[in-house]
Amino acid sequence: MDAAVPPSDLEDVVSLDAMALSQAIHARKLSCVAVMQAYLAQIERLNPIVNAIVALRERADCLKEAAALDQELAAGRSRGWMHGFPQAIKDLAAAQGFATTQGSPLFKDQIAEADAIFVARMRAAGGVIIGKTNTPEFGLGSQTFNPVFGITRNAYDQSRTAGGSSGGAAVALALRMLPVADGSDHAGSLRNPAAFNNVLGLRPAYGRVPLGTEEVFIPQMGVAGPMARKTRDLAALLAVQAGYDPRVPFSIRDEPAGFAAPLARDLTGLRIGWLGDLGGHLPMEQGVLALCRQALTAFEGLGAEVEDAALGFDPELVWTSWTKLRSWQVGAGLLPIYQDEARRERLKPEARWEVEQGLKLSAYDVMQASGVRSQFYQHVRGLFARYDLLVLPSAQLFPFAAETHWPREIAGRRMDTYHRWMETVIPVTMSGCPALNVPAGFNEQGLPMGMQLWGPNQSERLLLEIGQAYEDATGWVDKRRPGLLAS
Repeated sequence: MDAAVPPSDLEDVVSLDAMALSQAIHARKLSCVAVMQAYLAQIERLNPIVNAIVALRERADCLKEAAALDQELAAGRSRGWMHGFPQAIKDLAAAQGFATTQGSPLFKDQIAEADAIFVARMRAAGGVIIGKTNTPEFGLGSQTFNPVFGITRNAYDQSRTAGGSSGGAAVALALRMLPVADGSDHAGSLRNPAAFNNVLGLRPAYGRVPLGTEEVFIPQMGVAGPMARKTRDLAALLAVQAGYDPRVPFSIRDEPAGFAAPLARDLTGLRIGWLGDLGGHLPMEQGVLALCRQALTAFEGLGAEVEDAALGFDPELVWTSWTKLRSWQVGAGLLPIYQDEARRERLKPEARWEVEQGLKLSAYDVMQASGVRSQFYQHVRGLFARYDLLVLPSAQLFPFAAETHWPREIAGRRMDTYHRWMETVIPVTMSGCPALNVPAGFNEQGLPMGMQLWGPNQSERLLLEIGQAYEDATGWVDKRRPGLLAS
């Protein structure tokens, strides 16, 4: 810790919401160097306990870049909203000069030569890349552990999982080690860790945030998106990450700056359909449904109409179609490693399983599964003719033991795959529509839970407005801070 900045001031800096931090930097009330000192001190204090940020850059280099940003401000130049923000990038995305290990020993020395598209945008907006955030191996599973960096622990209970795959990002946010963070989501990887750590995670519509350029013509189910503690911060980060890129032909051309506009909205008459456990299809740990249903009363207090809703489409058909598409896309990426016997043994069992499931599929199987997905999307469009918003829990159980790779059963029902315990997020993924995790509260053991606000296709702005109204009414992030912050 630098003696030039008193500890009490350091704590004040990292406690600021990201929008307030940006305003303080641009008003020259805080220097970029002081901000960097504060966040590095917070990381030094708390990260050894939770292991959220990995591959941390040398302190002197971080401070040197922050000082250069101060000089730019002194000369009247701002790079953007994030000018001077320390940022750690999820270890599935490329950040120039950093290893993109993907949590695998096979790639622990693979140094990125260029930024991923959305990472370049965050850097151009003034973000200072200080490291990476931890993730499961290849992002597989909503539990953040890997053989390169180890386990990331929950911000509220270090004996419990952080969730995943954006587990490091969620914990770093909750513990004020980052002002905002990036994440990605295929099967809940933005929604689940946000729920498990009492923060926000937005899964955007497909194409909203351009991701990779390796495959640009087959629609992917994974997307990149923002994470934050406050809705306004989330919206501002989305405005940075989103926007058309010609390298990604299906990326959305809408002007992203609109996401950062004021989010005020009257929720009177808003129609909300509560999907719960999909009519008993999803096993739920005791307390999850009751907590989320209680959280929905905040919407009723704001004038919204909440009613029980039925999905009206066979959820098992949605699930089995998703598993085929998942294994096809994930397996294709891992196939070159799998075909090399020496490297195959260094893949975790779940990764080998995905490839082996994919090898069983024919092109016709994939087309049939994609056809089900298309039918489901059209069905969901019909649901949104009746409801403005659909709601599901963000997970089917509260954070479990950090040493447990994945839950084998929920409420007495056995899980038949390593990801079945997260089936609650799959309908959203299969629809291609956006969803916002918002905090739903805590159980008697003090463990967080969240719920998914699921909107029509490309309705991120609507979700942010609704999320802001809910945040104003509930204030969970400020109301229930992790105990480590006070220790």
